[in-house]
Formats: sequence, C-alpha cells, structure tokens
Amino acid sequence: MNFSERIQRFQASLADQVDLVFLPVSTDLEYLAGVPRDIPNFGRTMHPGAWAEGAWMSASHAPILLLPRMTAEFGGLGALKGIEIRVMGDWDSPEAQVRDLLKPFGLPAAPRVAISDQTTGESIPNIQRILPDARFSSATDLLRPMRVIKSPEEIEAMRHAGTITEAAFADVLKNLRLGMTELEVVSEVDFQMRRHGAIGPSFTTSLYNSGPNHPTLFGDRLNTWPRVLTPPVSVLFDFGAAVDGICYDYGRTVSFGAPSAEQIKVHRLIMDSQRAGIAALKAGENTTTQADAAARKVIEDAGYGAMFRHRLGHGIGWDVHEPPFLTKGDETPLREGMLFTIEPSVIQFNSFSARVEDVVVARPGGGEPLTKGYQDLLVIE
Repeated sequence: MNFSERIQRFQASLADQVDLVFLPVSTDLEYLAGVPRDIPNFGRTMHPGAWAEGAWMSASHAPILLLPRMTAEFGGLGALKGIEIRVMGDWDSPEAQVRDLLKPFGLPAAPRVAISDQTTGESIPNIQRILPDARFSSATDLLRPMRVIKSPEEIEAMRHAGTITEAAFADVLKNLRLGMTELEVVSEVDFQMRRHGAIGPSFTTSLYNSGPNHPTLFGDRLNTWPRVLTPPVSVLFDFGAAVDGICYDYGRTVSFGAPSAEQIKVHRLIMDSQRAGIAALKAGENTTTQADAAARKVIEDAGYGAMFRHRLGHGIGWDVHEPPFLTKGDETPLREGMLFTIEPSVIQFNSFSARVEDVVVARPGGGEPLTKGYQDLLVIE
C-alpha cells in the first residue's frame, strides 16, 4: 500500500473543510498511514496519556504520531517508518505535549477539528481544554469516499485474506467429529486461521446451529459453547481472518449427520439466492437495494422469506462492517471496486437452517467472488 500517496490525497481533500485532524490508533489511522492495530481485548487497557495517542495532522502539516511510552515500546509502534513519532513518558503532561505539537499548525481561534469515529470520550474534553472554541466533526466521514472504493492492491489483499480463511476452513473440516462441542469447533477455527497466517479472527467467530433437538440461540455464548453437536443438526459457520489490516468474512453450512430433505432444500435455496445476489452486484447499473432484492426474491418465492432475517450483506474492508449496506432503503449506486459480503440465510429456530457468505467485488457485469470453495452441503458422519 502506498500510504504516503494516500496521506497526500487525504490532505488535499481537507482544504477549506477542517483545520486539524486527530486519528487515534484505529481503523482510520491504519488505512491512512499503515499504523497497525493490535489484537483487541474484551476489557480496556489504559496508559498515561492514552487520550492523546494518535496522529495529529492538517491539510498543510504532515501527521505527527504521538504515543505513550507503553504503546511505543511494548506495542512496537516506536519503530514505524515514514511517519514522525513523538513519545510521551509516563511522567510527561499529555496536555503540554499536545500544545507543543500543535504550535506549528497555526490554528485559528475557533478551529474546525475532525476526529475519527473511534476517538474515545476521554479525548474530546481534553482536546477542548486545549482548544476551547473548537468545532468538532467526523474525520471518518471525510475518509469514507476514499475507503469505499478499494484499490487493486486492497482487493488483492482481501483475496489473500480469503485464501487464508478458506484454507483454515479446509483444515477445520478435517478435524470435525460427531460429539464435538460448539466451543471445540470455534476454538479449532480460530487456531487454524492463526496457523495459516492471520493475526487472528477479524470478529468473534460464531456458529449458528439448529435442528429439531438443537434450538438456535443468539447472543448466549456461555450457554451455547458447551452444547454437544449431536445429529441431526445444521452447523452454520461465520468467521473470517484478519490479515495486513484487512478483514475477511466467510460462511458455510455443515450437516452433522446425514442431511434430511429439509436440510438439502434450504441449503440449495441459500446457494441459489447467493448466486442471484452476486449476479446483481453490477457496478454502474444497480443499487445496493436492487442487489438485496434480487437475492431476497429467491428465498421469498420459496416461502421462506420470514426466515431471511437480515440484510443481504455489508461493505467490508479495513473494518468487518462498512457502509454502504445491501439492504432495502440503502439506494447507493454500485461502483466498481466496492467490496461487499453476499450472505443470504434461512434461520429456523427449531428446524434446520443454512447460510453462506463470501466477499464479492462489484464489477460492471456482476460480482466477482473472492472465495468459491465448498459450494455443496458438507456432511460429517
């Protein structure tokens, strides 16, 4: 990725819009300058001066990356190339550091300050103490026009993340056995993604499983993870590898035990729906709503419309979910280089379900899926 060129493009877009931009270590900053994010934690870890941690820049002033000592040294960011770095000791005043950093920016009395949407609430009052008449806006919105259309390099990076994701799934399949718990399957998926080169999952690996004796339960992992996958049950995978800042999102359906006629039927249905959605991902012709409608019609015509409980898909890239969305009411025109998930499903709470998911590039003649394996219903006996 040519981050220097990307920064210059962003700076050029700032003229007459904002006087100062602050991007914490976040998706926005990794996209713009290649400053990597770490593996996320459930609980927050805090360092002195963390509210000021991030890049400060303007239309005319190159980014300055201000880092607490813990992030610079133990986080490994102090050795980054191509960006000016300043390190705060645990004993330093973050406010004094920021005031000194901003002196050459020549800010007006009431500066327009754009901050990333991932800026914490702790940062905003501290910035306002330094710039009491500041007017805030979203830097993420300013970056969005650049982020929504992926470059050929970004598409190839996403393709690589898909290759790792699907290779991990291939090895997961080799290790699936009757009698496994949901937690054992999830743990195997996460292990295989890392073994194949991912920093980890791009989101929490999830299974949506259902059968006559295995009801679907959402959002209750501590109670669903210990459940034994006892046939007959449909096991619905939802996971993806995070690689080089890019997030993949992938889904397949596995039958534990010989599949019933209903399992075969709903699986064939979601595959037909996905093909329709991919075909409708026509850049320069359709909108996001039209792509959703094309895939949804297949499932509705078969009488399962109420079981397709979510949008067809979402934009994806440096975040797992990005706008625009493939859903009714989102009338965004499709443009070449947009990346979306195409993920139809049939979710039945006390019967058999099915889902499929691939990342797809919008192209003039229809979508280009970046993963294509395992199109048939997979069976573990």
